[in-house]
Amino acid sequence: MHFLRLRLTGFKSFIEPTDLLIEPGLTGIVGPNGCGKSNLVDALRWVMGESSARQMRGREMDDVIFSGSASRPARNHAEVRLLLDNAARTAPAAYNEHGEIEVSRRIDRGFGSVYRINGKEALAREVQLLFADETTGSRSTALVSQGQVGALISAKPSERRALLDEAAGITGLHNRRHEAELRLRAAEANLERLDDVMGALESQLQGLKRQARQAGRYRRLNERIRSTEALLLQRRYQAGQEAVADAERALNAAEGTVAERERAAAAAAGGQADTAAELPPLREAAAAAGAKLHRLEVAEVELEAEERRLEDARRELETRLSQIDADVEREQALAGDADQALARLDDERAGLDAARSGEQEAARTAAAARSRAKRSARSSARPTISHLGSPPGRRAAPPWPGKSTISTAVSSACAGAPPRSTAISPSSATARRARPPMTAPRRPSRRPAPRSGPSAARPRRPSASAWSDRRPRRRRARRCRRRRPPTPAGAPSRPPWPSCSATAMRARGRP
Repeated sequence: MHFLRLRLTGFKSFIEPTDLLIEPGLTGIVGPNGCGKSNLVDALRWVMGESSARQMRGREMDDVIFSGSASRPARNHAEVRLLLDNAARTAPAAYNEHGEIEVSRRIDRGFGSVYRINGKEALAREVQLLFADETTGSRSTALVSQGQVGALISAKPSERRALLDEAAGITGLHNRRHEAELRLRAAEANLERLDDVMGALESQLQGLKRQARQAGRYRRLNERIRSTEALLLQRRYQAGQEAVADAERALNAAEGTVAERERAAAAAAGGQADTAAELPPLREAAAAAGAKLHRLEVAEVELEAEERRLEDARRELETRLSQIDADVEREQALAGDADQALARLDDERAGLDAARSGEQEAARTAAAARSRAKRSARSSARPTISHLGSPPGRRAAPPWPGKSTISTAVSSACAGAPPRSTAISPSSATARRARPPMTAPRRPSRRPAPRSGPSAARPRRPSASAWSDRRPRRRRARRCRRRRPPTPAGAPSRPPWPSCSATAMRARGRP
């Protein structure tokens, strides 16, 4: 077999369709490294049925497709066509009718390869047998590559036998023998399985016989059932005919009843028309009655609201009346306390008027004592005042700083009391201790009427006036008593002077 032409399209570095003519004689390909000389040998092996990607110097079979460059895009398929000369008619009988045989192989990225012989799809095994019968192929020793000569020299006897078989032209017979052996082994395996299949079929046959008997019995029962059903259907048909006759008679009676009802309906329609003519005045009367009822309902709601308001006002007025009664009782009690306080004040005023009867004589005596004290003060650099009637050996008290050594005025709180001399009589302390205390009348309570409700249980805090009427008043009274001038010697005794607190209370208008 002679190779005539090799055509490559998109195979490795041959992106454009390239034809390699193999003329009779010696054909050589000369070129620099990397120009694609080895790719031509790979194309021959690939189109003759090579299935190993490693033999094609790649990791997978899709690597034989042009993968693109900086200026050219990648291709999605590759195709190699090999044209063979069959002028001697040495090809297999299936392909021996043509003078030339074209073998092609096309691969699409991700879809695998497709073989064609003379334009018809073929199996990869058929292509390999075609070339094996012609003592060549993808693994043939006729394709001598680098290192293959050394491998032939150091080959084992079994590997050399493959070389001799190829030289004798019986490589295709070995391939067919291998296939025949595989088929015989498969047939033996099938025969071994045939016994199992026969046993299974016998068991199935027994089951089928049993099912056949059941089917025969079923057919007999089915025939009896069908005859019974036919009798039943005949009886039902007769009963149906009788029912149809009864239904026709009932239909005639119903039609008569319908005619009577239609006449009654026509009469009722006439009555309805008359009633409809009388209906508008009744509707107007109903609307007027409804409007009147609505007005009455609204008035009822308003009257109920007014009644609730009046009831609330009545309860409020009753509450106010009870509060007013309580206020009247409290004011009456306060008025009684005020009357008693006024009576006590009148008695005190009468006593004070009786006590002021000797004020003029006491004033003259005080003036004389003052003049004597001034003369004694001029005669001495450090005057002392001797207390008349004091025990012998007692030192006189020094004059008050910033005031007169004879007398002083009463404090601002006791502005209404007459001035007294600074001389202290022995009986002044005794008279002061024997003086009856001035007890202010009990002031009427200013507390409001007792409260009612949830706030009645809370304790009341004392007001500022209640606290101011206790201890501060006693302190002011003691301070005024300390600063009260002594009674001069020889002056008539005076009635007790009311305390500053009582005077201040009178100034404020309190009893």
